[in-house]
Amino acid sequence: MSITIKGLTKVYGEQKAVNNISININRGEIVGFLGPNGAGKSTTMKIITGYLTADAGTASVCGIDVAKNPIATKKKIGYLPEANPLYYDMYVREYLAFIAGVHGVADIKGAVERVIALTGLTIESRKKTGQLSKGYKQRVGLAAALIHNPEVLILDEPTSGLDPNQIIEIRNVIKEQGKDKTVLFSSHILQEVEAICDRIIIINKGQIVADDKLNNLTTGNKLTNNVVIELQEVVDESIFISLGKPIKASANKWVFTTDKPDLLRKELLEIVSKQNLNIISLVNESNINLEDVFRQATQTK
Repeated sequence: MSITIKGLTKVYGEQKAVNNISININRGEIVGFLGPNGAGKSTTMKIITGYLTADAGTASVCGIDVAKNPIATKKKIGYLPEANPLYYDMYVREYLAFIAGVHGVADIKGAVERVIALTGLTIESRKKTGQLSKGYKQRVGLAAALIHNPEVLILDEPTSGLDPNQIIEIRNVIKEQGKDKTVLFSSHILQEVEAICDRIIIINKGQIVADDKLNNLTTGNKLTNNVVIELQEVVDESIFISLGKPIKASANKWVFTTDKPDLLRKELLEIVSKQNLNIISLVNESNINLEDVFRQATQTK
């Protein structure tokens, strides 16, 4: 396993930011790591990279215990944190050469040119990092994470600030790197996660609430059927109060998530009949998207 976490726990005061979680990730996997703000994503990634110490449990990278051998594990990891740390008074090539030197890269000039070309930095490479747009600063951060050709990539919001064209370019870079590296990819842009990742881990309130192949989570999941009703009339959601809170898809279209779709359809028909409303359509949607999975896994009980 390239990343192995066993019983990992981190406590801040009375709050368990990470609560006894275990994860195994293999080489060649691109794994989406999702969760609401404050769910424990960044804390987990900081423990894996050695920036934080765990209160209990272990984290290993390429078979090396992070707590016991932090320097050895850092050599294996390329890390782009959410708050991308750059020296704004350094030129792009200068900064990347500095990072390559920290990692002990033998051919610093060659490594710099390689990652500049890989991340599309060529036209901006003679500027100071502080002069770059947010999107190009993200590219510099990704280039720094790749400069020493690590076995494991930990990417926290890597496409933040990129325009649509830049996102596609960086997406392709990540997918290419994922062929022979282990990639743990965190983002709030679920469409990006769907486009890049083949496995999804969702954390909520410090605990793992989903861990499976993307296809398994979004296809034929009996626990997350959607029942969609479309009416001729525009109605207020209060008429559905007995069925829980639906999602308003449009002025007269409502989506319900349920584990009992047949029963819900029957109850909807009863409500509509009592209200003398007209149905345009009432259907089950067994195939759901990642947004539906995320919402169900992280909703407040």
